[in-house]
Amino acid sequence: MSGGDDRLASLHPAYFGLVMATGIVSIACRLVNLRPIAVPLLWLNCAFYVILWALTVMRLVRFRARFVADLTHHGRAVGFFTTIAATCVLGSQWLIVGDARTLAAGLWAAGIVLWAVVTYTVFAALTVKAEKPSLAEGINGGWLVSVVAAQSVSVLGTQLAPGFGDRAPLVLWFCLVVWLGGGMLYIWIISLIFYRYTFFEMQPSDLAPPYWINMGAVAISTLAGSLLALAAPHSPLLRELLPFVKGLTLMFWATATWWIPMLVILGFWRHIYRRFPLRYDPLYWGAVFPLGMYTVCTLRLSQAIAMPALMVVPNVFVYVAVAAWTLTLTGLLRQLVASR
Repeated sequence: MSGGDDRLASLHPAYFGLVMATGIVSIACRLVNLRPIAVPLLWLNCAFYVILWALTVMRLVRFRARFVADLTHHGRAVGFFTTIAATCVLGSQWLIVGDARTLAAGLWAAGIVLWAVVTYTVFAALTVKAEKPSLAEGINGGWLVSVVAAQSVSVLGTQLAPGFGDRAPLVLWFCLVVWLGGGMLYIWIISLIFYRYTFFEMQPSDLAPPYWINMGAVAISTLAGSLLALAAPHSPLLRELLPFVKGLTLMFWATATWWIPMLVILGFWRHIYRRFPLRYDPLYWGAVFPLGMYTVCTLRLSQAIAMPALMVVPNVFVYVAVAAWTLTLTGLLRQLVASR
């Protein structure tokens, strides 16, 4: 097998995190009036999305056994959820940055189909497989991408809802249900992750980049809740539930905020104290995405609960997100050059 074939065969399902990260950083830039950065990232992200789907289809055709094996692998299977989140984040990007509602609606429809297929395929496959790893070996922050996938469907649908006219309340009901289901899924999974963190020995290699999704999953849950609160005028049900929606959304944001210092401390322990090498890994896109998402969710939360003071966070965090995206892309480009 040639080097190119080997890289294709081992392509990580979570590589769509590149699209997720690029999309949310672009949206963050657009919302804080950095449009000269947001627009180029939109077109670049379209290229990333098409290339990754092409590679994924090629991998399915040429290395089907490896592809199917990933679906039952506790570490890699959850990476398929990035296809859902990438599709819906790209849809939100086209809606906010490109003002292309029709294209965004098409991506939302595709995201819903992917969400249904991937969710029940992956979780069913992992449930019925005969041999399973221990909790310490099998669980990681990447599992929370399943939460991100669900909430990305809710986020895009809520933004599109007003354009559906009389059907807006039905669309918002669907988005509300998906948001609540995603929130419950976070509680299930983060309980296992927190248990693994605090009651099993940790090695630097165990704290792979997806542990930042611990924060990113509640950040996108905050965004989905904030958008539902802002969309309440279009739904009698949301108007009745508005205090509940705002309260739960604020809890999600508080949880996301709590995670940030903890993740920084763990990163310091991993790379400074234990001297684990810091080199490019496609999973690092799963660390860039939460930074951009925290920027956007805090901005929307400030609007939803009428708290302008919170705007200091996105006005600072957007530059952190752009810097992280730039560094990770540099690592990707260096790896591509070295591989040739």
